[in-house]
Amino acid sequence: MNRTKWLIHPVFILIISILALVTSLFLYIYWYIEISSGLKSIVTRFNLDTGQFLTSHTWFVIMVLTLLVGVIIMGIFIIFVYNLKTLRLYRLQHNFINNFTHELKTPVTSLKLYLETFLKHELSRENQLKYIQYMLSDTGRLSEDINRILNLAQIESKRHAGEYVFQNLPETIENFYRKNSHLFRNCDIQVHLPKNEPYFYLIIPPMFEMLLTNLVTNAIKYNKAAVPRIDITFEKQKKKLIIRFKDNGIGIDKPELKKIFKKFYQVGRADDMSAKGSGLGLYLADHIAKIHKGKITAESAGSDKGSVFNLILPLRS
Repeated sequence: MNRTKWLIHPVFILIISILALVTSLFLYIYWYIEISSGLKSIVTRFNLDTGQFLTSHTWFVIMVLTLLVGVIIMGIFIIFVYNLKTLRLYRLQHNFINNFTHELKTPVTSLKLYLETFLKHELSRENQLKYIQYMLSDTGRLSEDINRILNLAQIESKRHAGEYVFQNLPETIENFYRKNSHLFRNCDIQVHLPKNEPYFYLIIPPMFEMLLTNLVTNAIKYNKAAVPRIDITFEKQKKKLIIRFKDNGIGIDKPELKKIFKKFYQVGRADDMSAKGSGLGLYLADHIAKIHKGKITAESAGSDKGSVFNLILPLRS
């Protein structure tokens, strides 16, 4: 069974196809040269007119044929790469659907359980408030997942709403996390403001807040510490402003660093459901950074050593 699967693998088929094409070209050229040599000997023996048997464009035809074969090989290779990317996207989408369905089903099941409890039992006011708080948490989780899908559609279609305004980024970031501390409970977020130096930048406030939310949510989600900690610092390098989000999370292996910003990509194997979230948070953050003429990079010393996400923005006069 494994041998049959190996024989129909796209890579094996591509190699066999290219080898067959190159071998055909080589045999054709070899055959043509042999025929030409035979004709030359006949022409020389019988003192015939060479123009009737041999053409002066022989090597030109061979060269053109070689170029055409090269174009065919390039076309096969491009189609092969495209099909591999399509297959990979299909697998990522399948992984996304499985995990996102789980993300939606969990809070819905929880809400149903709490509502049935309310229906069947007489609860004290204290228990009512406790269950209502759980239900609000579940609805917030549902709302977050739905908003990510809606935001994805808006950003990819370039229909994002909002006007650009100049804001002092350190102050904007500090105010955002202070006003939304209820969204990041049991998390220590420290914004280290630069001394005596404001950094004004042109941003779309709602989208920039979405970027901040996704970066911090990601740092909390991939964290095993009792209290997730995130330190936000600011550094000016020539004509760039680097905003660093350093966490004490589980870290990122080097092979994963360039993949985590891809659409639907989730750290973990798709077949054992170890991946977390929807695979859209960092993808959205990266796209929002590009809308603001910047980019996001990731660093990590390895597993269980935390991560650093760098938001790099060009400073303008």
